[in-house]
Amino acid sequence: MKLYLRYLAREVFGAILLVLLAFLALFAFFDMLGEVQDVGRGGYQLHHAFGFVLLRLPGRVYELMPIAVLIGTLYALSALARHSELTVLRVSGLSSGALLRGLFLVAGVLAVATFVIGEYVVPSAERAANQLRLKAKGRMIGQDLRSGLWVKDERSFINVRVVLPDTRLRGIRIYEFDEDAKLRSLTEAAEGAYVVPDSWRLTDVVQTVLHADRADVQRSPEMMWQSALNPDILAVLMVSPDRMSLRHLATYTKHLSDNRQTTNRYDIAFWKKVVYPLAAFVMVALALPFGGAHYRSDAVGLKIFSGVMIGILFHMLNGLFANLGAINSWSPVLSAGMPSALFLLAAITMIWWVERR
Repeated sequence: MKLYLRYLAREVFGAILLVLLAFLALFAFFDMLGEVQDVGRGGYQLHHAFGFVLLRLPGRVYELMPIAVLIGTLYALSALARHSELTVLRVSGLSSGALLRGLFLVAGVLAVATFVIGEYVVPSAERAANQLRLKAKGRMIGQDLRSGLWVKDERSFINVRVVLPDTRLRGIRIYEFDEDAKLRSLTEAAEGAYVVPDSWRLTDVVQTVLHADRADVQRSPEMMWQSALNPDILAVLMVSPDRMSLRHLATYTKHLSDNRQTTNRYDIAFWKKVVYPLAAFVMVALALPFGGAHYRSDAVGLKIFSGVMIGILFHMLNGLFANLGAINSWSPVLSAGMPSALFLLAAITMIWWVERR
């Protein structure tokens, strides 16, 4: 059985790697086409575009892993069936349950790899890619509002015109309110640099303190400002929630929660990060009835096409449930885990139906 497991793992791993490389090449080509349009704008050159596309590849690996696992496992099982190797294993006493357990061992390795890539490689690579692109174009981080970034920190509202790639701030305004929601002071600074552990060094500061009958204006070249705002929170501006690490998601969610702001989108992203690696187990379970049901069948192309369609459907449902969950305030665990649960139920049903036949 050890020999069989090694052989099965080698065939499945090889097929998955081949499919993953093919998908990466395809997506890198399309990403490059999109970046070529910006070559020549500012200081953005062709080598910057290549660097940006390469730095985004870990994110593509994380995104495409379930589809690659499904199609690769389908291809490997179909090849084994076509060469009658699965028939020999069946005659030797290998049951579908034993075959599924062998595939689960492969899926376990892939699930760990997916988690490690998504947690430790993707966030840093995405941030580096965005920094490379922004620096080359001579731009700052774009914000949704014309007035820049807005952050709530307890009784303060912070407006930052631009955030530099090294997380330095420019054009800072800090509106402080009292317990009755009345404006107490306005602090303006030209620039701010973070000082460990929880302070910002503001330069060219103008502070206006409001009293009942007057306003005092104070000017200083430098001032230390303590705030819950930190580079980890600012880093989320450069990485989408799906590409953030669990630690950064937890930090930013806590910050939003402490300031009574909506956290549903980030809660869903957190649980998707937890559940997503487990999709490898669902994909190999789905591949078993397709790839191993009709051992003498030559319809490999149809099986691969089915795998592509199922993989695309899984990817679409993941995004659909996440958006529906954010819009309708569904349970984050339900929104993140429902696609995998549905596909696992489908896999169990198909395996039962194949075994019954």
